[in-house]
Parts: sequence; structure tokens; C-alpha cells
Amino acid sequence: MELVISTYILLVALLLGSFYNVVGLRVPNNQSIVAPRSACPNCKHQLTAVELIPVFSYLFQKGKCKSCNTPISPIYPFVELMTAILFTISPFLVGWSKELIICWTLISLFMIIFVSDVHYMIIPDKVLMFFFFVFLVERMFIPLTPWWDSLLGALVGFTLLLLIAYLSKGGMGGGDIKLFALLGFVLGWKLVLLSFFLSTLSGTLLGGLGMLTGKVKRGKPFPFGPSIIIGTLVAYFFGDKLIHWYLHFFIY
Repeated sequence: MELVISTYILLVALLLGSFYNVVGLRVPNNQSIVAPRSACPNCKHQLTAVELIPVFSYLFQKGKCKSCNTPISPIYPFVELMTAILFTISPFLVGWSKELIICWTLISLFMIIFVSDVHYMIIPDKVLMFFFFVFLVERMFIPLTPWWDSLLGALVGFTLLLLIAYLSKGGMGGGDIKLFALLGFVLGWKLVLLSFFLSTLSGTLLGGLGMLTGKVKRGKPFPFGPSIIIGTLVAYFFGDKLIHWYLHFFIY
């Protein structure tokens, strides 16, 4: 039975991942996420149902447009696959509890942010506002303990990033500041601090790897969204254990 449920979640999440690609690409350009239908950005060929099967269409077409042979960005199948994987493993990490709703909402936000940040280096305000209201409603019914941890977390996340942006003279974008305020509301003050630390660590590693491969140039900005996603998911799933481990080995 568990296998059937996991398979169902996997298939639904693949479809959601395809939708999140559309949202992440269109919202920053103020385009409708409903119309027009998806098309090849090069030849404008409208994609058929067979060409829109998450992940599999990319593999069957060998990563190229069926009409003009233009290479398709691997970002599309990556987002679809990661959405499916994260949705499927979440029940095993947070349990079959109400918190799973928060978890899936957080993953949805991150997949959209990943697409928009990688393509445009933008974290759209419209996306953040939409998810703010979603999380506000969800945390009313699935509160942190204590309940005020969400409010303190939002304040800590916002203030910390605003201070860094000020000291670095714009080194941190406005989208990152708003995102961490939202993450603080979802995670609480302890986990949002851990999230920031892990995000910075992840950003350093990804930036170093990018410079080694020539993908990132010294002094040039690069998307921080993927690092935030990695750091926050690690903090969300394993934060309490990491904090306990740290206190046990370095404090007590």
C-alpha cells in the first residue's frame, strides 16, 4: 500500500514540477501561466501532449526540440524530477502529519524560485506574496511551538538579511531579504539562522565549483536561490538533529 501511495505522489509531483517550470519562467515576465500553450522558444512550435510528458519527453527527444532540433534546457526535467523526489521522500522525513502540508508547500515555493532565479536572477515578489498568504493560513492551523516562533523567525530572517545587504552595500538582493523573512515565519528563529548559515556554506561551495568550471566569474553575481534552497531544506529536515549534535559536542 505504501508503494502505491508513494508512486501516486511521485506521478502527481512530476506534473506539478512541469507546472512550476511554467510559473517560474512566466511570472517574472508578467505573462499568464495559463495561456498561451507551451512552445519552443526558438521556432515557436506549440508542444503537443506527447512532448509535455515530464522528464520522459526530454529523454525520448534526446534533449532537443522535435521541430527544430534546438537543445532543450536540462533545467526543465531537473525541476520536474527534483519536485517528484522531494515530494516522495517528504513523508519519510517529516512523517504523515499535518506538517507535511507545510513541507510540500515549501518545496513548491523552492522549485518556482529555482527556475526564476537561475533564468533571470530574480525572486518574484508576486510569488513570495502568494506563498506568504498560503503559509499564513497554514501556520494558523499548523502552528510552531510556541506559536510566536513564527513571528520572531520572520523578524530575525528579515533583519539579518537587511543588515547584511546594508553592510555589503547591496551584496544581498531584495528578493533574498523578503524570502528569508518568509522562511523565518515558516521555520522559526532557530532554524532560519541555521538555514542562513547552511545557505552561505552551500553558496560558497557552489560558487567555488562554478569558478573552477568557468561557469562563475570572479566579481560577477550568480544566483543565490539554489544555495538558499539547499541550506533551508537541510535545516528544515535535519535542523533539530544538527542543533542537538552541535550543542552536545561543542557546548556541553
